[in-house]
Amino acid sequence: MDFQVVVLAGGTSKKLIPLVSEEVPKALLPVANRPVLSYVLELLELSNLKKLIVVVEGEDAALHVGGWISGAYVDRLNVEVAAVPEDVGTAGAIRAIAHHLTAKDILVVSGDLVSDVPPGAIAAAHRRHDAVVTAMLCPAPVSGLSESGSSGGKDKTKKVGRYDIIGLDPTKQFLLHIATGAEVEKDLRIQKSIVRAVGQMEVRADLMDAHLYAFKRYCHLLFNFHHVFQNCVSIWKYTFLISFQISSTRILFNVTPQAEENGSEKVISQSNEQMLSQILSNASQPTFHQRCALGPDGSTLVRRTHKCCVYIAGSNKYCARLNSIQAYCDINRDVTGEASHLSGYSFSAHNNIIHPTAELGSKTTVGPHCMLGEGSQMGDKCSVKRSVIGRHCRIGANVKIVNSIVMNHVTIGDGCSIQGSVICSNVQLQERVVLKDCQVGAGFVVAAGSECKGEVLARK
Repeated sequence: MDFQVVVLAGGTSKKLIPLVSEEVPKALLPVANRPVLSYVLELLELSNLKKLIVVVEGEDAALHVGGWISGAYVDRLNVEVAAVPEDVGTAGAIRAIAHHLTAKDILVVSGDLVSDVPPGAIAAAHRRHDAVVTAMLCPAPVSGLSESGSSGGKDKTKKVGRYDIIGLDPTKQFLLHIATGAEVEKDLRIQKSIVRAVGQMEVRADLMDAHLYAFKRYCHLLFNFHHVFQNCVSIWKYTFLISFQISSTRILFNVTPQAEENGSEKVISQSNEQMLSQILSNASQPTFHQRCALGPDGSTLVRRTHKCCVYIAGSNKYCARLNSIQAYCDINRDVTGEASHLSGYSFSAHNNIIHPTAELGSKTTVGPHCMLGEGSQMGDKCSVKRSVIGRHCRIGANVKIVNSIVMNHVTIGDGCSIQGSVICSNVQLQERVVLKDCQVGAGFVVAAGSECKGEVLARK
């Protein structure tokens, strides 16, 4: 595909504290003992998309991510790592690297996406509809735990979280409305012009914006004006572009025959206010997907509807984003369970993964859908269920680990019990520690005999 590929790898997301840090940015969080970014990079590599721009928020995070990529994908991928300021957001990150975007069509992928949907399917839909932007939607993932995140939740308590409210045209090809679940309370407000334009709209609450997009390069010019819409939640929620689509916007583009052939369009010089007034004055126009007309001087005036299209992944495909601690736990569970084909590992006859260098004590059991990383050691009479244990961990005797994630170089003393928790790298749990539904930040020491439930334990 002649798409230019941009991977938005983020930085140190506040939603993932204390799992992330300056040394371990979001892109390097281990999922089944692999950095989450590796799932996106290998998905692109399988699609023969090997020339990438990876955008990272923060200089330090960019150095860590770039160092890992250069070691893991040497001679496999051609990756340029671009650092952008922290907290610039999706639109800001795209604007910051706009000078690197030279192709007619751009493919943007979130670095926290874990999926087996081929990017080529989205690219094909984008080209087929000649859309200005095409988004991938997928079935909203179901949490394996109760809504509160308690590890005691059984399968019967699985619930869908508050995901996006999405409006589609009757053909399910065009995106008409999108709002996050947090924005919608009792009422859903939709502009009349949208319904008038298409006649019917199907509202879905079972789909999720997967943050995988294809868009035409020139539409990044629009990102500079998104502040004029007070109702914009995010430019990537397409409020601005959808307004173009529905309103049959008559913004004039001066297109020469050569520019038209090359697909490059130059906007006639006008102020932000003029552009906004043109958008709003045509917002009530009912026509849909008008194409072009000729100006009085014979030049081509492009009358674009700026189609916002969607590609809906099948229910047999896996798609999830690592955008919360609960999602982090769910994805680890899935990649060692029902979505084990994404892990890249070979499972044993017991349906688990135990590295050949790992050592198990007498009467120690590692159940199905578990991982035990390279060089890790477990003492006698330990039990591991539905958990991932990282590399070079030292685990004492009579330790129970259930529905948990233990990262690298963790020391766990005798008699500890860990349930529904995430233990970051270099943590020390002294003897007889009991943790339930906790997150322990990197390098933290938990004193012997401590009992914690639903707590965040981290160094200040």
